[in-house]
Amino acid sequence: MPHDLAATGFLALLAVAAMAYALRWCWRSPYGGWHAFLYFITLLLTRVLWRTVVPPFPLPPGRGAVIVCNHRSSVDPFFIQIVANRYVRWMVAREYCEHPALAWFLRAARAIPTNRAGVDTAATKIAIRSASEGELIGMFPEGRINRTDQLLLPGRPGAILVALKARVPLLPCFVEGSPYGGSVFSPLLTPARVRVRFGEPIDLSAYYGREQEAGVLGQLCQETLSAIAHLAGRDDFQPKLAGRKWNQA
Repeated sequence: MPHDLAATGFLALLAVAAMAYALRWCWRSPYGGWHAFLYFITLLLTRVLWRTVVPPFPLPPGRGAVIVCNHRSSVDPFFIQIVANRYVRWMVAREYCEHPALAWFLRAARAIPTNRAGVDTAATKIAIRSASEGELIGMFPEGRINRTDQLLLPGRPGAILVALKARVPLLPCFVEGSPYGGSVFSPLLTPARVRVRFGEPIDLSAYYGREQEAGVLGQLCQETLSAIAHLAGRDDFQPKLAGRKWNQA
């Protein structure tokens, strides 16, 4: 009996200590209240379930940028969020933002709903304004989760346009080992070992005001995809652009 009481007391002490740590962390977090709690849960998932190795974030606080990353899982934004330790506003397909099980979370994460079919002018304007005001915008040039054996799918230049209009740098990122089991929620049940790599910020100042010139967006999109491939150790990769008949599925 004394041993059982001692074990119970020890477990209770551990639970209290864990709760105290979580409350202290949330209190000191750059996020407020409910957002801090959600970020803490994200931190636990990325560190414990997905054993994520992260580098220092290469941008100073208050510096706006467009983060461009490969896309292998529905939880890819989690890994970038824990490194940045500040809000990253992701461009997210509108159907997810309106999904009953996801809408509350995406609102809390300040996601920007966007239509994947064609150009969403309203969403693009929000992204441009946010980036120009010093916020981070997250975008996947591939446009959808890559379920193929290719390193990267053909890219679309939306991220380039946002960065040029906002006059902020592009920040290439490569996430390796993202868990994915075929559905949005499958990573929550899938252990993994994830590694995040950031490249040097890409200065686009030489192209400011030139986004309407023929070939500029396509050229910069290919260069951006090459920068992501370089982070994957694939300098031999030949990036491609998505055509007008791009398949969003």
